Amino acid sequence: MRLALCLLALVAMTGVASAQQQQPPAQPQQKPLAKPAPAAKPAAAAPAAKPGPKSPFTPPAFKITIATEGAFPPFNYLDRKGMPAGFEMELAQEACQRIKAECEFIALKWDELIPGLLEKKFDIIMSSMEVTRERRQRMGLSRRYYLSPGAFIAPKGAPYDGPPSLLRNKRIGIQTDSTHADWADKSFRRSAQLKRYASVQEALTALANDEVDAVFGDKAQLWLWSRKPEGKCCELVGQDIKDTQTLGVGVAAGLRKEDAKLRDALNKAFGEMMTDGTYKKINDKYFPFALN
Repeated sequence: MRLALCLLALVAMTGVASAQQQQPPAQPQQKPLAKPAPAAKPAAAAPAAKPGPKSPFTPPAFKITIATEGAFPPFNYLDRKGMPAGFEMELAQEACQRIKAECEFIALKWDELIPGLLEKKFDIIMSSMEVTRERRQRMGLSRRYYLSPGAFIAPKGAPYDGPPSLLRNKRIGIQTDSTHADWADKSFRRSAQLKRYASVQEALTALANDEVDAVFGDKAQLWLWSRKPEGKCCELVGQDIKDTQTLGVGVAAGLRKEDAKLRDALNKAFGEMMTDGTYKKINDKYFPFALN
C-alpha cells in the first residue's frame, strides 16, 4: 500500500515538472514607446528690407570734367572757395543736368586748356574760347553759346549814340592785332583816326584821359570797365557790331573730335536752354544785354 502511494506521488511530481517545461518563458515588460517629438516648424523667412525713399533726381548717366581758366569775370572766375564760377559755369551746370551727367569743374592756365583736352585730362573746355579756323582743325567745337558783339564806348553825353558813321574823323582807340582792329580797318579806312594800343585796357585809359574820342572793342568787356571807378566817365554808345568775317561767330565749347555724341548732347542742351528761357534767366543775372 505504501508502495502504491509513493508511486502515485512520484507520477504527480513528474507531471508538474513537465507542465512547467512546456510553458513559454515570461516576456520582460516593455516600456511604452515615447511619442515622437513634433517636427520643428521651419523658421519664418526674415521680412525683405523695405526699399528706401526714391530719389527725385535721375541718377547721372556718366561723369565728365569741364575745364576753364577762371580768370575772365564774370564769364569765368574762382569763387571764395576757389571753385570755378560765373556765367559760363552756370550754363555748364544747367547743360550737365540736361544731359544727365555728373560734372566736375577744374581751373587751369589758358595755355594748358587745349593740350590738356587733347591729352584726355578732361572732357570739355568752357572758357570764352572764340571759334577760329585753327581751333576747328585741332578739336571739335559745340554750337555757339554766346556772342559778345563789337561796340563803342565814349564819354557820357558824347553825340555818338547812333551809326558808326558818327565817328568819322574822330579818334578811335583799338587794340593792335585784334579782330576789332580788323573790323575798324575795314570799316573806317581813312575816314577816322585809328589809334592802336597794346591792350584794350591801355586804349580805355587813353579814353579816360581824353586822348581818344571813343574805343571800339568787345561789348561785354567795355561795359564791365564802365562799371569800375575809372570807367564812370564813359558809357556804351551806338549799335552792336556783328560781322562774322572779322569779329567771328562767337564762343563755343571745345571737345575732342571723336566725342561726337557728347558734342551732340551738349548742343541739344544749349538749344533747349535758349528755347525755354533758361538761357535768358542766366544771361540777365550777369548782363543787361543779350549775349546770343
